[in-house]
Amino acid sequence: MPLFGAHHENERPNIFFAIADDWGWPHSSSYGDAVVKTPTFDSIAANGVLFTNAYISSPSCTPSRNAILTGQYHWRLQSGGNLWSNYPEGFPSYVQALKDAGYFVGSYRKAFGPGSDGGKEVAGKKFESLDAFLKERPKDQPFCFWFGASDPHRSYIWESGLRSGMKLEDVEVPPFYPDSEIIRKDILDYYWEVQRFDRQVGEALALLETQGLSDNTIVVMTGDHGFPFPRGKSNLYDYGARVPLAIKWHTQVPQNRVVTDFVSTTDLAPTFLEATGVDIIPGTTGRSLLPILRSEKEGRVSSDREYVLTGKERHTLAQLDHPGGTPMRAIRTDNFLYIHNFEPEWWPAGHPEGSYHGKAYMDIDASPTKDYLIDHKDYPDMEIYWQLSMGLRPADELYDLRLDPDQLHNVADRNEYAGTLKRLKEKLFQELKRYDDPRIIGGAEAFDKYEYLGRLVRQPN
Repeated sequence: MPLFGAHHENERPNIFFAIADDWGWPHSSSYGDAVVKTPTFDSIAANGVLFTNAYISSPSCTPSRNAILTGQYHWRLQSGGNLWSNYPEGFPSYVQALKDAGYFVGSYRKAFGPGSDGGKEVAGKKFESLDAFLKERPKDQPFCFWFGASDPHRSYIWESGLRSGMKLEDVEVPPFYPDSEIIRKDILDYYWEVQRFDRQVGEALALLETQGLSDNTIVVMTGDHGFPFPRGKSNLYDYGARVPLAIKWHTQVPQNRVVTDFVSTTDLAPTFLEATGVDIIPGTTGRSLLPILRSEKEGRVSSDREYVLTGKERHTLAQLDHPGGTPMRAIRTDNFLYIHNFEPEWWPAGHPEGSYHGKAYMDIDASPTKDYLIDHKDYPDMEIYWQLSMGLRPADELYDLRLDPDQLHNVADRNEYAGTLKRLKEKLFQELKRYDDPRIIGGAEAFDKYEYLGRLVRQPN
């Protein structure tokens, strides 16, 4: 039921949605990272809710953002399930729904994409700044604003993090990398851009405060997928699929709570629409977070949010002799991560000898860390790091998070896990069928045939 009547326009909340490009969990001081400082994100969490189990639909820019806009899993979005794609016909966004309901809508920098939405402005008209947007907004209209950044997307300024004062020795190198000074510097450069994004969001929120708009504005801050490093972005491990998420809404959301429920960024669209009294878009697979946000509880709030689904279709044209991607789906619970690779003979990071782009391992962004893993593959005790990020993977991957929180050891072939593997695989496939995944119900070959616009326009993915 709508929360606000037609004669109470001024009561309807504003929406301020801030999303970083390639900012992944756990890279925030709110999650205990000792190096990167995110005071704006921390403040949103302290004045609202910090989610510790937030996941994207796909660890790739375009499908992740399409899933946010539509409230649907990316595999349901036809061409929109791939990177550098055309926005599909027949899938309205929550922004368009709010515009139709009388909201003033707009976006800043990276919103939809990369790709083409055919001029539909599915994330709202582009503005040069939040200030420009607010100046054009009629004062009696509630607003919906998408604050997108290109940080912390690559490329980085080498040693920018080190020069900013962050210390190499403080970096906690993920265990799927060797402990190298080059990798530590690369991580610091990433942190520097995370901090820049956090600062820019803080400046935008300060502007809302000075204009008296903070009290009735829902503020959301998150990332579109994991960090742009090997085994991060474009992977379904936590470093690729898990993101920071904090939400506040003045007195409407009890403050300073940490929630462990599994949530998906597909839940944001129905949350925004329910909060504004607008009907949920037909076909939505996400669920409104309002019951969780308005609860007084911490920890696990809802008894029916015990897992989350993620997936990947084509990222770049990273294979050598065909235009397909490396399709995979996953189910993540408190204790286990199960990943199914539908084409285990295809290279999940891209072919080592080249690609349709001409470069090897194209599903990993160019970086000093990527180069280091490749260049040191044949050194003693180093091949394992190459294998974890760039090697082939079996059809079934199962990780026991109680013993292996970093998801390094696949136990799918161990007898003692046979029951768990069977249960999670059946559950995953049951849910994929329920949500009309072409990989299960048929028609998945279309994902490899949709136009890839990145061949025509060279921009960051």
